[in-house]
Amino acid sequence: MPPTARADAAPGLSGALAPEYLEEHRLAPLSWDAGRLVLGHAGRPDRQAVAELEALFGAPAELRELDEADLRDAIERASGRAEPTAAGLIADLGGPSDAFAEGEGAHDLEHMANQAPVVRLVNLLLAEAVDAGASDVHLEAESRGISVRYRVDGVLQPAPSPPAHLRHAVVSRLKIMAEMDIAERRLPQDGRVRLRTGDRELDVRVSTLPTLHGESVVLRLLEMEGQRIGLEGMGMAEDTLEALLRFASRPHGVLLATGPTGSGKTTTLYALLDRLRTGREKIVSVEDPVEYELPGVAQVPVHARAGLTFARALRSILRQDPDVLLVGEMRDPETAEICIQAALTGHLVLSTLHTNDAPGALTRLLDLGVAGYLVASTVEAVLAQRLVRRVCRQCVGREAPAPGVAREMADAGFPTDTVPRAVGCPACRGTGFRGRTGLFELLQVDEALRAEVPKQTGSDVLRALAVHRGMRTLRADGWRQVAAGVTTPGEVLRVA
Repeated sequence: MPPTARADAAPGLSGALAPEYLEEHRLAPLSWDAGRLVLGHAGRPDRQAVAELEALFGAPAELRELDEADLRDAIERASGRAEPTAAGLIADLGGPSDAFAEGEGAHDLEHMANQAPVVRLVNLLLAEAVDAGASDVHLEAESRGISVRYRVDGVLQPAPSPPAHLRHAVVSRLKIMAEMDIAERRLPQDGRVRLRTGDRELDVRVSTLPTLHGESVVLRLLEMEGQRIGLEGMGMAEDTLEALLRFASRPHGVLLATGPTGSGKTTTLYALLDRLRTGREKIVSVEDPVEYELPGVAQVPVHARAGLTFARALRSILRQDPDVLLVGEMRDPETAEICIQAALTGHLVLSTLHTNDAPGALTRLLDLGVAGYLVASTVEAVLAQRLVRRVCRQCVGREAPAPGVAREMADAGFPTDTVPRAVGCPACRGTGFRGRTGLFELLQVDEALRAEVPKQTGSDVLRALAVHRGMRTLRADGWRQVAAGVTTPGEVLRVA
């Protein structure tokens, strides 16, 4: 039986089609805009059903193959039969009511925060953030309420925002979950809470900050199961991976990962430790905070308020007879000096620095007061990295590269006639991207570079020398990923 659309269904897809019809023919409309209908299907498409849907929507169909899970989700959305959403609950809550009038006292806020609609709304916001693959949830206080955004693949995206009259209740609910003081709104607070959504257990770090219009909250979502990516899945070129493993297999020295916050440095070092640990060595880490639990690794969390700093923890760790040290960050001269001394006394030290590129890490150590000859004799390699978004495989397009991009790609040894283009579909939430991969720049500290470091040579000179001796820059590695169809030129230009 041909499908029938509701009279009010023309502007969108929700409720326009019977789910039984879509399930029988294994089809689902993914998008319909300006005469363009995109149909998802699993298996061989039913041509008669495709023709009926083309007639219903008055547009030719573009077919896109989906796996079974994505097809079921698409049918749920298209038929309006999906589970309750945060947006739907917010619409149902409507405007202010006596039950949710804003209270100023701690008792009122606690009462509001424990009301069923508020609890359900917060749970839905967190569940949808996890489903979207968000790494962070931002709740930002504004003059007219509070806005919510999810950081997905490194980019903030808008999310359903609670009604203005519930903003204090929502923030208080999060503070109660994280065991914070809900009456304290004038000072920043930090807390954490463990959550389970579906079959996934999360460690959520909660941070509040008083702003002009009220408290803003940021939640960092970390999976307890530690579904970490192996080194092979990070997007490294084979020659980069081989060289990195060669340096990591040395019995002593310093191996650094550099890049801005959120560029995946810690993830890379964790993956490297996974490859190093055999059970025959003692591995100790000192981190702020410990992001994932690593079996077989003694992990020490920094606790500055209690007096346990990186430097103090390292002094004690060196008395624990370690073979490998992971230091979360060389952030001060004392920590840097201890790490260098540890490398000199026969330990392999893995750590991170905040610099823009790999050569900049050498000059940064000099700025921290480490003697040039010590830097030259202990640092074996520096890995700089960035994260770029992967194009969605279900909707990726192709286009000719801009002249400047084509020229750079050819100069880097990756000539191409077409490059990926982000399109957008329901599978990627309309962004055109799904997931992330890395760009890497590995500086190998050879004899030529060791001779230059003690001379206080600037990073520009060190960079030119490293490139001359074969280092692939971050930008060149980005063109490698574009040529492989993994990401777009715009993503490379955004981060490199």
